[in-house]
Amino acid sequence: MVTSKIKGIYNSLTDKEKQAAQYIIERPADVIHYSITELSNWAGTSETTIYRVLKKVGYSGYQKFKLELARELSAPTLESKESKDLFDLIYNKAVNSLTDILRQADRDKITRASEIILNSKKLLFYAVGRSFPIALDASLKFAALGFASTAYSDPHMQVIVASNLEKDDVVIAISHSGVIRDTYKSAQVAKDAGAFTIGITAGVNSPLSKIVNLVLYTSAEMPQESEFTVSRMGEMFMVEFLYNSVASRMYLKNKESRISQAMKTKRFN
Repeated sequence: MVTSKIKGIYNSLTDKEKQAAQYIIERPADVIHYSITELSNWAGTSETTIYRVLKKVGYSGYQKFKLELARELSAPTLESKESKDLFDLIYNKAVNSLTDILRQADRDKITRASEIILNSKKLLFYAVGRSFPIALDASLKFAALGFASTAYSDPHMQVIVASNLEKDDVVIAISHSGVIRDTYKSAQVAKDAGAFTIGITAGVNSPLSKIVNLVLYTSAEMPQESEFTVSRMGEMFMVEFLYNSVASRMYLKNKESRISQAMKTKRFN
């Protein structure tokens, strides 16, 4: 989706490019009727700035961009209930985020990532801050499938462990923005050591997306969203994609039976 792509690269844009990008995100129905000169006037930027934004998103020309944007706007969407009720607002935000991921998910990449995980010796998850709970949950999920899976939040430990990794080890780095230096550096060290690196991020063309061997994009939020209100649902959903993709390729019946038997010792009844 056009607007999702622009949200994804937003943090990597210059101030003037952000101004143009935000206008397109907020007024797509108007933009499809504008010439590039009209858009630059309304957005308060130059035509050159508009072209730079479109090139970063992957469009070679303005008309091609407008055509795809028009298709996006004409596509059927789930109805969002207009309301100031908090439950409706959060529900709409969640549905829109997951719909974006479903539409733009590269299923071939998810399949490839699943196959690489299946053949891994070690499976490590790197994240910091609010992304770490997702990494921890992911490591527990895969540990339950029998993988040597661990999550690290401390950047120093990430680098120490990463420097000792080898071929067939896999590092999955999770960062919503993709611009967190610690996560980027840890993934780079792991890759240089020989591990296969996978990035899960909403940051299109972000530093993290450029360093990893394979990137799985999630859904970016509106540019004006505060870091503390930005949802990590997209990253959680991508982890579920990966987990279920891997699980579907394994003989789960016996494995689940062994886990169920082991968990009985934790219960009194």
